[in-house]
Amino acid sequence: MKPALQDLLLDLPTSWNDIPQGGFVKKQVERHLNQWWPTVFGYHLLKVGSLSGEIDSAACPIKHQVNVATQGERQGVLADIHHLPFKENSVDAVLLSQTLDYTHDPHQILREAHRVLVANGYLFITGFNPVSLAGLFKILPGKKHSALKQARFFSTHRIGDWLNLLGCEVVNDQRFIYGALGHQPRHFHNRWLPAITHQYLQRFGAVYLLVARKRELPLTPIKPKWKVKPNLAPVGNVRIRSGIEAKKTT
Repeated sequence: MKPALQDLLLDLPTSWNDIPQGGFVKKQVERHLNQWWPTVFGYHLLKVGSLSGEIDSAACPIKHQVNVATQGERQGVLADIHHLPFKENSVDAVLLSQTLDYTHDPHQILREAHRVLVANGYLFITGFNPVSLAGLFKILPGKKHSALKQARFFSTHRIGDWLNLLGCEVVNDQRFIYGALGHQPRHFHNRWLPAITHQYLQRFGAVYLLVARKRELPLTPIKPKWKVKPNLAPVGNVRIRSGIEAKKTT
């Protein structure tokens, strides 16, 4: 397993058009996100990365939606996405669409997303699935500098472990698009193929959608109302190592 942190900075795609079949992938991502947007409520939705900023989230009831990216002309905020310029616990939902695939430090991206999220806030992550035809296409000889070749293809299991360490709970894991993306067969868009692949080969979808929520445990434990009756009572003056003297009984 390759380390998540890389010294080499990736050449980030600034648009879905920079990715093979990018327009088609974007529409499928939007279609699956539209199933979740109605469940999200709050005041602020943060889209991290250029690709996230292009996702149509009009179906989300949150009115204030902000795009933040390192580069791009249409971004609401230009900033280092590894160090978000927002306060802790200030955002109700965060979208990372293919953001982890095009970063040298995915851990830091997730840490920042977790930091700015409110308790029980939603984190939506989409990316390329290594266990798919698209993942196979990545390791085959070809254009090394294409956007699909440079994508990092982290598994959902690995990302789930990172989220668990941060205190996030994965509540849904979906896969979709059953093709190589970089070399799409003509019959891929036939009506019968998506139905068959969804039924029998669901885990091999080229793109995944992870839905997670930030969970926080109470800092102060709640004391139970009931008390346990001691089985043994101290006799006489008894000293213990802590220096506390037990009450004398008569």
